[in-house]
Amino acid sequence: MRIDTKFFQKEAFFVAQELLGKKIVRAYDSGEIVKYTITETEAYGGEEDLACHASKGRTKRTEIMYHEGGKVYVYLIYGIYWMLNFVTGKKNEPQAVLIRGVEECSGPGRVGKLLQLNKDFYGEDLASSKKIWVEDSQIKPNFITTVRVGIDYAGEIWKNKLWRFIITRN
Repeated sequence: MRIDTKFFQKEAFFVAQELLGKKIVRAYDSGEIVKYTITETEAYGGEEDLACHASKGRTKRTEIMYHEGGKVYVYLIYGIYWMLNFVTGKKNEPQAVLIRGVEECSGPGRVGKLLQLNKDFYGEDLASSKKIWVEDSQIKPNFITTVRVGIDYAGEIWKNKLWRFIITRN
């Protein structure tokens, strides 16, 4: 069953944990529909979080983060990889969860490539999108928390937050 908007309207820290084990559903242009289990996430907590894009304020790039939770935020890094984020929280409280891994695919750039993301996904509504959404599952995984990756620029406090969540295999 597709997860509704209300699920995403909590703080990113909690949504990032709750997304573990859920399914990203991707309806490709070919007509194929594939479900991917989310295995790794990172939370980004708004304007005060110096690792979050919203820490630079409201811009054309971050505008969607200021909407209510349940929207897709994609951005391009290195001119190659589209990064998949889900906006969380309430309107005008910009937060997001980066999808860092799905079953059989680790690394946010690889996830973007696997899902064939592009700029057209920016702002997609997960509650009504015909090309990407999230479904619930019965999986209640064990997970570990670690520091986020690649954010040394954010300073000691923010780079050391344990806001990365990874499913563990038993």
